[in-house]
Amino acid sequence: MSSTAPARTAPLAGPSPNRALRLTLLVLATAQLMLVLDDTVANIALPSIQRDLSVAPATLPWIINAYVLAFGSLLLFGGRVGDLFGRRRVLRVGLAVFALASLVGGFGVNAAMLIASRGFQGLGAALIAPNALALIATSFPVGEPRNKAMGVYGAMSALGITVGVLLGGVLTAVFGWRSVFFINVGIGVAVLAGTNALLEGQRNRGRLDTADAITGTAALFALAYGITRGGEHGWADPVTLALFAAAVVLGAIFMWLQRRRQKPMLPLGLFSDRNRSGSYVAMLFGGAAVMGSFYLLTLFLQQVLRFSPLLTGLSSLPFSVGIIVGAATASKLASRHAPRAFAGPGLLVIALGMFLLSMLSPDASYVAHVVPGVFLVAFGFGLTAVVMTLTAVHGVAEEQAGVASAVVNMAQQIGAALGLAVFTTISLAAAERRLPGVGAALRDPKSANDAGIVVRVSEAMTQGYTTAYLCGAATLLVVAVIVVVAVNTRRTQVGVSGVVL
Repeated sequence: MSSTAPARTAPLAGPSPNRALRLTLLVLATAQLMLVLDDTVANIALPSIQRDLSVAPATLPWIINAYVLAFGSLLLFGGRVGDLFGRRRVLRVGLAVFALASLVGGFGVNAAMLIASRGFQGLGAALIAPNALALIATSFPVGEPRNKAMGVYGAMSALGITVGVLLGGVLTAVFGWRSVFFINVGIGVAVLAGTNALLEGQRNRGRLDTADAITGTAALFALAYGITRGGEHGWADPVTLALFAAAVVLGAIFMWLQRRRQKPMLPLGLFSDRNRSGSYVAMLFGGAAVMGSFYLLTLFLQQVLRFSPLLTGLSSLPFSVGIIVGAATASKLASRHAPRAFAGPGLLVIALGMFLLSMLSPDASYVAHVVPGVFLVAFGFGLTAVVMTLTAVHGVAEEQAGVASAVVNMAQQIGAALGLAVFTTISLAAAERRLPGVGAALRDPKSANDAGIVVRVSEAMTQGYTTAYLCGAATLLVVAVIVVVAVNTRRTQVGVSGVVL
């Protein structure tokens, strides 16, 4: 597969470049909102899907896993084909695939059809995400315009997580579970129509090597699936260990191929910059902390505080507010301060929020005990993510912007899977130590009618959640030190300041 001649980025035409940039940002941010929303919108609908389609308990998680695994494992592929064949073109293909897969999922008649459609949604998302981020990096001038654009992009990610929970609850309750898939069709078509406002950007001369694409994608799939399976079946599970071994072998082959290529799928020079590598580490562990924290919080609110699914969604609003405030703060100050001024403090704020959540009790007050910790976790991530994303794509040749953006997305996606798996493992192990058989008691309907069992289960589950939060906080303290040492550049995102969003 070979690309055609490169198309240089054209200057923004017309009397109002500010308006053109705002429209560009609206399209790209909405695309990101749709992708993140789909990470969570189907979760609330799972019980209804299980009842309607008679899905076996062992099969049900694959309605979520199929999307996550396809998305995470194909990100590098999506970034590379965008660099080769045009980011706007590949973005459009991704949007069309995503919308069509959502339509098929909405009409799903059995679990196999639904899981397949979720896998194709993940393919579409992998084509959209890195190219949307690369288009921001190449369309907006370095400095305040790009900083603001990244801030809005990050805020959309936050809204997507919370809106997914809220929208999933409302749509499932009012219109049925199929509506959580149909909603993506409308959004996807609208964004696809808006891509006319985007510039195609430069395209790289080169070709997509089949061996590189297969080994790279397979290595990432084995890693992501191994992490997911480890959280469900244990880290000593033979299949889990085999998946990790396959990831190592395939990853080594992929790296060997990249060193031999004149124009590799993944330029290894991206990792030679310690600042860029540090930003990837920050996004990996930051993504793990945020997704793990959000997941455990959802369980704590429903299983311990007895919140309804809809009230749980509403209760996650401080999470969105925190990321939006953090992203806005970072985008405003990024042009005047070195990246390390945000990276370390941002990770420490996340750690502080998780430490506060580690002190939750079964009779905790939502306002007094839950909100402060949730807000700090989200604020710290917003502070860190915007500047680390800017650092990761800053100074990258335009023809490699898609791959550099894909690695940022990949680090966060793999981190999210890692956070879910590890936090779940730690919390369940701690809960079982407190009350052996707590998992069975939680699933037994008869337990809900026994006040004594309810109290003991709540105490054990709380013990599990708080232990996971404490371990996460301790880990982030170490990661903060590593990132501050690695990200030592004093160059700020200074550039054109005459364009205002």
